[in-house]
Amino acid sequence: MDQIKKYEFRKMLEELREKTGRGTELVSVYIPQDKQISDVTSQLRSEYGQAMNIKSKTTRTNVQSSLDSILAKLRYVRVDENGLVIFCGAVAKGGDKTDIETFIVEPPAEIHSYIYHCDSSFFLEPLEDLVDEHEKYGLIVLDKREATIGVLNGKVIESLKHITSAVPGKMRKGGQSAPRFQRLRLIAIGDFYKRIGEHTTQALLQMNLKGILIGGPSPTKEEFLKGSFLHYELQDKILGIFDVAYTDESGLYELVDKAEEVLEGLDLVRERKLMTRLMELLVNNDTLVAYGEREVRRKLEHGAVDTLLVSEELDKALVHELVEMAEVIGSEVELISTEFEEGAQLKRAFGGVAAILRYG
Repeated sequence: MDQIKKYEFRKMLEELREKTGRGTELVSVYIPQDKQISDVTSQLRSEYGQAMNIKSKTTRTNVQSSLDSILAKLRYVRVDENGLVIFCGAVAKGGDKTDIETFIVEPPAEIHSYIYHCDSSFFLEPLEDLVDEHEKYGLIVLDKREATIGVLNGKVIESLKHITSAVPGKMRKGGQSAPRFQRLRLIAIGDFYKRIGEHTTQALLQMNLKGILIGGPSPTKEEFLKGSFLHYELQDKILGIFDVAYTDESGLYELVDKAEEVLEGLDLVRERKLMTRLMELLVNNDTLVAYGEREVRRKLEHGAVDTLLVSEELDKALVHELVEMAEVIGSEVELISTEFEEGAQLKRAFGGVAAILRYG
């Protein structure tokens, strides 16, 4: 599923999410490819009969009207290899007004389970799961003073736990107490590493992680790993260790930056690379950058745009218009999320539209 189709599908889901009903008047039906339409029809007729038990006359009438509409659609719809989803219900229109609306959706990937669901909103989670990046990566940054544990979930970096140590600084002067001080310091370091391991287990063990990244100064992170302070299931998921300067929440972002090669292929990494390139050109060669809708339009009209960067938060009609202009001249198009700082900056500082140019 390419970027534009994924964007359009997400926008469609957003529109469906905004539709609400009263009580349990919105019906969602998920039909996998191997489900016989005759079976679905039979089950919906059974639901129609059970709806007679709904006490509220209005809710009962609306649910049965929705089921009638779905049953009528099933006479002619075709279920392709990915399955089919039908949403129908009495959608609130303001005041006491409602209208029965029906939406037929072809999933972008295969659905595996038959679902019948009634609620005050449409049941969208299975479709959202098909288009959202749900690969999670555990993140740990540490030195001998502090440690931060977090997770990269799709495009979002979240800090889960920050802990500090009681490890004393290195003793500068010698003397008879120096060996004892060093022993106590090593014990404190070991205790801190153990605490990091325990907190990491609590935060990450139950997550379905694709892998774990560890960052910090040398030799601290290497000492931590060699000491086997991590739960063995988490230890087995380590993808790499990286030098980072910060061990607070900002260190989690630095760790993701340093792990670009390991995370290659994630939308977040690709989008951050493009935004970094845009900012570097803006500083070093601003003739190869355009931003703002008016200026970018002008560059598109002259065929000068190499890569068009558009915020996903822009008006849908404007996004389509700019994308069509870019496709005419063979430009690359990247839709940029606002779920990370650089993406939010595109929307905030550049009006949601920027371009890397072929020539100045």
